[in-house]
Amino acid sequence: MAVAVLLGVAIAAGGLLTVRGLRDEPVRVAAVQSVPTTPPVTTPSTPATTPPATTTTTPPPPPPSSTTTTPSPPPKPTTTTTKRTTTTAKSTPRADTSLTGQVLALVNAERATAGCGPLGADSRLATAAQKHSDDMSARGYFSHTTPEGLTFADRIKAAGYPSPGAENIAKGSTTAEQTMKMWMNSDGHRRNILNCSYTKLGVGVAKSGWYWTQNFGF
Repeated sequence: MAVAVLLGVAIAAGGLLTVRGLRDEPVRVAAVQSVPTTPPVTTPSTPATTPPATTTTTPPPPPPSSTTTTPSPPPKPTTTTTKRTTTTAKSTPRADTSLTGQVLALVNAERATAGCGPLGADSRLATAAQKHSDDMSARGYFSHTTPEGLTFADRIKAAGYPSPGAENIAKGSTTAEQTMKMWMNSDGHRRNILNCSYTKLGVGVAKSGWYWTQNFGF
């Protein structure tokens, strides 16, 4: 029994042992190679699935935009032209300060008071009036009719005015104001001055003897 135990131990050891029996005789036992134990089945470990690396791809920065800067043209020289403004003042007709002009102004003032329109100066009537004043002064008469029998209408038409209206004459007064007073104080002369149908007037005066003539026209 002891031998068997020792033998079992020797077989289990798988080595060379010297066993002494009861008789102290060595017993040689061949070393028995043990059945190799089946190595533990190692299940190959499935490599851990490495999660796919998520890479955030940042797009490359855009190439720098190339802006072509066109240089602005140099400023053009500007010329400022100052226009010369000529202010033409409306010339107010000068008042005729002559004796004949004063008579015309006084006549129109009287007509305005009476509600009549002003009379306009007419050179043809003025020519006829001046010639008659000069003729009376030269020949010393005072009348609407010349010594030859020409009436005021004849003389006015002869001067080129086609529509004679009337005639006033005066003698001796040396101013326009004095002469107008004489005429306005006479009914016949006053009616001629304030006749609203007349439109034109010519005045003449001869200072030698102070002969005055008014010729009215339609």
